[in-house]
Amino acid sequence: MSSVEVGPRPLQVSPLIKFGRWSLLLTGILYGSLHQRRLSKKENARREQELKEKPIRDAKLAEEKRRIQEAEAKMLSETLSTLVK
Repeated sequence: MSSVEVGPRPLQVSPLIKFGRWSLLLTGILYGSLHQRRLSKKENARREQELKEKPIRDAKLAEEKRRIQEAEAKMLSETLSTLVK
């Protein structure tokens, strides 16, 4: 085997650059954590509001569905009565 290097030796990185990288990384993690917590609070409040409004919305949808079914039944009976005559 020969003593030829496979790749160049790594450069020494300045301690200032290392400090800056780690500082930015930790700042980003902290910011992400705080941002996630704030958004989670908003989302939980929105979900609670939707749960409160769900019975009202379901009742309105059921009433509208009932009216549509009645209108279809009436239209169908009128159509059948005109065909039978």
